[in-house]
Amino acid sequence: MPDSYLYQQIAESIRTDIIQGRLQPGDRLPSVRKMTKLWNCTPGTVQRAYQELAKQHLVTSRPGQGTRITDTPLKEKIMPLQQAMLIHRAEAFLLEVLTSGYTISDVEQTFRLALDRWKTVERNTSVRPKNTLRFVGSHDLAVDWVAENFDNISPNSTLTLNFSGSLGGLIALAENRADIAGSHLWDDDNKTYNKAFIRKLLPGKRVALITLAHRRLGFITAPGNPLAINTIQDLVRPEVHFINRQTGSGTRVWLDIMLEKANIEPAQIKGYLTEKFTHSEVARVVAEKEANVGIGLEATALVFGLNFSLLTLERYDLVVPEENITIPQIQDLIHWLSLPETKLAIRDLGGYETDQTGTIQWVH
Repeated sequence: MPDSYLYQQIAESIRTDIIQGRLQPGDRLPSVRKMTKLWNCTPGTVQRAYQELAKQHLVTSRPGQGTRITDTPLKEKIMPLQQAMLIHRAEAFLLEVLTSGYTISDVEQTFRLALDRWKTVERNTSVRPKNTLRFVGSHDLAVDWVAENFDNISPNSTLTLNFSGSLGGLIALAENRADIAGSHLWDDDNKTYNKAFIRKLLPGKRVALITLAHRRLGFITAPGNPLAINTIQDLVRPEVHFINRQTGSGTRVWLDIMLEKANIEPAQIKGYLTEKFTHSEVARVVAEKEANVGIGLEATALVFGLNFSLLTLERYDLVVPEENITIPQIQDLIHWLSLPETKLAIRDLGGYETDQTGTIQWVH
């Protein structure tokens, strides 16, 4: 296929994944080099496809961060057209079966049975593609970096990323939609990360917690922190406009615990209901002055040249059910995390401590 048409096919493939929910806001697209191999084309063809998507405000590219899916109203414009086409097809089918003698009740019952059957099939056929490790979980710049370099960690392999939050990652493991999850869910009763949530969402399973790193989490503000935002109590000040993480993210879980301990109602915080799916999106909103504070990683604040005020040091774990621990790509990843040069590379991202990187705890 000529490159002038292939770039359109690549762009359309990505648009379809966005429309159907396989790609979510904040998800990172494969590098140009990986897409070149996948589509057997030139780098210029992939770059042209990404540029086309950027013009439609579906993706955004930033130096050192790759190309990501954006929060965009375009999907809202496309979906009604897709839905109208689906309705048209359904009406054509309905007309055909009704003229064949079937009743509305027959059609309703048959569709209900068919949908139930396909939901069961979908649940039971979530198969991991060959040489691909499926990650679902909390957004993290180190995980981004690992995915970008994964073919060096596990030759001829790919790490696919879906940043849907810590809870989303554990649920994906329970539903066999992921091989590995990323989580940093704080349980204030037991003063531990992740264990209590794993026991609730993956009952009866033996699960490995592989520490990726400890991360510095805190307030991200404009350079110099002009409003002097340093404590949770500062969020209720009338001049403060907050940007939040989505429900189910580890950052949101931690924040809500801290608000309860400080006797602060979410409604007291301007912007509490405005959510972003990644630390990078939170930093972008602050950098563009759409809000003047968010809670995120120091590493992200550094990327955007913003101020950072430490709130806590949190542990970020890679969560792997026992039955997945022997997957070759996971074995390669565990070995790689134990290397001194790996720990140094993660520290060099900024805002990470790696003394316990690669250590494994088992949850029963």
